[in-house]
Amino acid sequence: MNRLVVRRTLYSNHHQPKCPWKRGFCSGGEAAAAAPASSASSGQLNHIINQKDGSFAGDDQPYDLAIVGGGMVGMALACSLATKPLTKHLKVAIIDSNPALANKLSIKREDPPDPRVSTVTPATISYFQDAGAWQYVQQHRHAFFDKMQVWDYTGLGYTTYDARDVYKDVLGCVVENRVLHSSLLSRIEDTDVQKTIYPSRLASMIRYPSSSVKADDNTREASYIKAGLVKLEMSDGSSLYTKLVVGADGAKSQVRNLAGFKTTGWNYSQNAIICTVEHSVGNHTAWQRFLPGGPIALLPIGDNFSNIVWTMSPKQASDLTVMNEDEFVKAVNQAMDNGYGPHPKSNFSNGSNKFSFLGGNLTMSTNESFEVPPKVVKLASKRAAFPLSLMHANDYVAKRIVLIGDAAHAVHPLAGQGVNLGFGDAFTLSRIIGEGVAVGTDIGEVSLLRKYEAERKPANIAMMAVLDGFQKIYSVDFGPLNVLRAAAFHAANYISPLKRGIISYASGEQRLPIFP
Repeated sequence: MNRLVVRRTLYSNHHQPKCPWKRGFCSGGEAAAAAPASSASSGQLNHIINQKDGSFAGDDQPYDLAIVGGGMVGMALACSLATKPLTKHLKVAIIDSNPALANKLSIKREDPPDPRVSTVTPATISYFQDAGAWQYVQQHRHAFFDKMQVWDYTGLGYTTYDARDVYKDVLGCVVENRVLHSSLLSRIEDTDVQKTIYPSRLASMIRYPSSSVKADDNTREASYIKAGLVKLEMSDGSSLYTKLVVGADGAKSQVRNLAGFKTTGWNYSQNAIICTVEHSVGNHTAWQRFLPGGPIALLPIGDNFSNIVWTMSPKQASDLTVMNEDEFVKAVNQAMDNGYGPHPKSNFSNGSNKFSFLGGNLTMSTNESFEVPPKVVKLASKRAAFPLSLMHANDYVAKRIVLIGDAAHAVHPLAGQGVNLGFGDAFTLSRIIGEGVAVGTDIGEVSLLRKYEAERKPANIAMMAVLDGFQKIYSVDFGPLNVLRAAAFHAANYISPLKRGIISYASGEQRLPIFP
């Protein structure tokens, strides 16, 4: 087992990157950065190092890849690489200023749930199981659900999805983000992967042209420059060389900005409120209701707790975040019950006759009655609000650079698919890197990285288009459109091939919900 320790290395206050500061990724020997570097507090840096042989991976040793961003998606990539036979020998750097990486967070079962949660799909669960990380998730609070009810505030229609409709045990599992992150880190610590965690922020990326060094220069740094490696300089003055830079640093990615990747996107003029609430009884179903201002979701977390994700206008979000607790609980219960409109009428078997010409047996959930979600009795966390937007990088890869997760695409939280797309990126990239290693390919070669882009970009764009379409359709309160939405609910409920396709697609299978 790999034993990790924290080593303190002293740097003088004048230890600064040697290149001028200009924005954009530089391949001509000029540093790229968004801001000048600043020295660490008291000149001290914490480096988590591989203590297996007592060696220190410092500036003079290159890495196979550097993952910028040690969040859930970045750690998923590191975990997958560390547990695969073809890639477990790779030397990995993780660059992230989050202190949780250096000082592992202690999570107690009796602690109230954190409001930041993810709904992971069966496909994502399989990824975690293959990497050996799911066993750590199971040691903490999590909630599987096998049923989901979706309805419209107009009362004109609803749809129930059941895992049994597609012969599965579950539709998904709701897990706190800190549990997913901690589980990935625990699994990595149980491997022999060579890794260094830099508790800092990326300041610049430099790729020197080979002509910048003399042919007879045999210094170690010259050899890295001749090999075309990328030099990363951090805000605390530390630096490293690497074959591949992985941008896993979120929607405001520094890697993406420095590399000059263009993006397409827009703001939704909506905010989402998240919080944890408590019930007097357990909740085992995922609930989602479309309201005039946006959807509200009630997701089970376990132990009589649920998570709220409520989309609305910025003004409404501002009002609800400062509202007193009793009034907020009342607003949530109204939004999940008969506020804004009546309950839909329950489905009956003869309703399927409208779509009988399409064939196929009815799914098990078709005739389930409409249910009212369990009442919320108290607020169990602080409320947080954040703006919603869509963003997609026009390119995911360049020579020695690749983007994954929110650095490549940011989506509306509808259906909770964002983190699942990111995990799909991470595990796909890990597999592609392994394929490259197997045949002796340089893992930073753009021809190899294009295979990752070719696989993930179509899947991500398709999901983004579906979510964006739903956002637009359900953000308009217009009579004829309301009727069409109701027809869509009935179609999804009664047309068995369509319902099964929707469930399978939302579960992580890479095919759109169309008829076979």
